[in-house]
Amino acid sequence: MLGVGMYTTIKTLWKKGNNKSQIARATGHDWKTVDKVIKKLEKGIEVPKHKKRKSILDPYKEKILSHLEEDLTALRVYEKIRDIGYKGSYSSVRRYVKGIKEKDNIFVRIETPPGKEAQVDFGYVGLTRTEGGKRRKTWVFNMRLSHSRMDYYQKVYDQKVETFIGCHINAFEYFGGVPEVVKIDNLKAAILEANFYEPSYQQLYKHFSDYYNFSPLPCRINQSNDKGKVESGIKYVKRNFFAGRKFSSGKDIDRRLRDWTDRANKRLHGTTRKIPLTVFIKEEKQKLRPLAYERFRMPKVGTRRVYHDCHIYVGYNYYSVPHTYVGKEVDIELTDTLLRVSYRGEDIAVHPVAEGRGKFRTNYSHYPKYKRYDSTRYQEKKRAKMASVGPYAEKMFDLIVEDSPNCWGRKVAGILSLKKSYPEKIIEKSCKRAYCYRAPSYQIVKKICKTQAYTLPLEEDTYEFAKV
Repeated sequence: MLGVGMYTTIKTLWKKGNNKSQIARATGHDWKTVDKVIKKLEKGIEVPKHKKRKSILDPYKEKILSHLEEDLTALRVYEKIRDIGYKGSYSSVRRYVKGIKEKDNIFVRIETPPGKEAQVDFGYVGLTRTEGGKRRKTWVFNMRLSHSRMDYYQKVYDQKVETFIGCHINAFEYFGGVPEVVKIDNLKAAILEANFYEPSYQQLYKHFSDYYNFSPLPCRINQSNDKGKVESGIKYVKRNFFAGRKFSSGKDIDRRLRDWTDRANKRLHGTTRKIPLTVFIKEEKQKLRPLAYERFRMPKVGTRRVYHDCHIYVGYNYYSVPHTYVGKEVDIELTDTLLRVSYRGEDIAVHPVAEGRGKFRTNYSHYPKYKRYDSTRYQEKKRAKMASVGPYAEKMFDLIVEDSPNCWGRKVAGILSLKKSYPEKIIEKSCKRAYCYRAPSYQIVKKICKTQAYTLPLEEDTYEFAKV
């Protein structure tokens, strides 16, 4: 029986004017076989088509497609569908997945309306010289408006979050507005988990996008068409600006890159056959969202471990977080006025920045209920420990609670810890002196113990206050 391919070959040769004998010689088939095919063609009977064979995997096709969207391997797909009833072999799944991927490898051109989208990415351009003559790894940042193909380029020496955000701000100011969506590659600078459906943005970038009122959208893994425009922009600047040029310094790159970018935006674009700047001015600029009234103030970011007393230490001061995070690493963002604390992308505490050093910013609700300082039982327990040192230590306890009702625990614990280094009599005398001078401070009590200032006489105006 002839295959579909051979039927097609005989039909093609016959339509080109070859006789049956010539076709038989060319195909290697018997003349009678060729004759039968041509008679069918003369009667208008088309070449038989292969019937599509059903696969035992067809009932699982939707599940398989969804797992492939998650970038799972054929083995993981096999394990997933086996859990829901598939009884076939792994090799069948592997062939099925391969067939889907081959059919799905089709490029679809994506066009977007003006003002809707920008795409961003970094491209490595090699080692360049800095102002001091040192050679450093260098990248170029590109933001491309998807509709007009208007480009912004910037040279950078790293891909940190702060750098990434700074490039965004400069690009927005270059365009004079903000697109509705910024499509980003799965960069470590912007995304913690490269999952298209449930992206976990690094908090700083998320707060930045909220501030400028745009939606960040990560590209799907291994889907180059999602960010094809900016990838073309990166290739363009590499080949047409960086390739074959030498630069004396970073400032030299910056100056020449700005000039080149302005000229590049006036060229005839190879795909759209339009000038990006012209399209931008006529169609896109007015569709961009307005810039923020003030530039985004870049906070300092970092991580801190939560102490057992539910506080973290930032800038010589202490800030509380919920007790469930004790012992864990949390992320911080610190501005001139505000400290924001987050854990795995979720805000868990916000505090005004404390002035000076050694200060506490404590939210009572962050403590477990039985440990809160307003708990009578807990407070009386600590008072009893201070009273065991002496009457002035107990009075110091009351003074500390009065002065620091929300964070007296550390100070009291500090005074009690002095028992490791000094007799209780010395601590009691030191508390008396600190109490008489209205100094509710662990550090002062400690200093009095160390310098033996408790041996000094009290001034006359403290006598009445010193009476027990």
